[in-house]
Amino acid sequence: MKTLTADMTTHLAQEVSTLCVCWKMTAIGGTVLGFTSHIADLTIGGQLYKSATGFTPSAVSGTANFSVDNMNVEGLISGDFAVADLLAGKWDFATVEIFLVNYLDVTAGTLKVRKGTLGAVTLGRQKFEAEIRGLLQAYSRSIVELYSPSCRADLGDARCKVTLASFTVTGMVTSFTNSRVFFDSARAEANAYFDGGLLTWTGGLNSGRTMEVKAYLLAGGAFELVQPMVSAIALGDTYSVYAGCDKQVLTCKTKFSNLVNFRGEPHVPQGADVAVSVLAGGGGSWR
Repeated sequence: MKTLTADMTTHLAQEVSTLCVCWKMTAIGGTVLGFTSHIADLTIGGQLYKSATGFTPSAVSGTANFSVDNMNVEGLISGDFAVADLLAGKWDFATVEIFLVNYLDVTAGTLKVRKGTLGAVTLGRQKFEAEIRGLLQAYSRSIVELYSPSCRADLGDARCKVTLASFTVTGMVTSFTNSRVFFDSARAEANAYFDGGLLTWTGGLNSGRTMEVKAYLLAGGAFELVQPMVSAIALGDTYSVYAGCDKQVLTCKTKFSNLVNFRGEPHVPQGADVAVSVLAGGGGSWR
């Protein structure tokens, strides 16, 4: 149930309204940005809402069931909502509040439209399109674990118990191809040792940023990252990286000597085909 002020109720009852849409985005780190569909900037409750992004919301619909209510917003990429921040994950899972306000009297209260979190963001040359996921999105996630042949723990977490420091190395870029592929000729680890591991830049324009390793080759100490880094990689950039884990039982046993903490069921029959297959020579089926 939405509660409106007397002034907003009166304004909505008029034949002609002077409403605009505003959205407030709060990052997990606490940074707050405000945008409005009005032609000029507005200040509401001490927060500045800028019109520079050309913000345009999609239609908002609601249902009486438990389906997730999502909407999209479009806008121009600006210095506030920059590509570098998006790619670096600064706005991942940010809280988004969307509301209507009378731009001729911002003290008359607001009409809340939607509250949720920032979802998928599509970037173009000059504009972005962001998905706003409704509050019911949280109920669409699995809250219990399902059995699986692969490990459900993350390398180094409380269930895995592997000490990451024992599998972490530091290095320096000796050559590079682009912002995704670089080389460290001092590396001596075996092929694929860092596949799936996490690399953290400790020096250079990307200092403090992290990225997963897609592939590693001993020849030349070649690293290929999952995605390009936001800033260019340069000679002499330093990094730290820990070994990758493909979550398979053999890897857990031979690479990390951690089989006792493996969080998977590799010997349970997998798939519908196995479940209904006929046992060889027995004439029965899996039950």
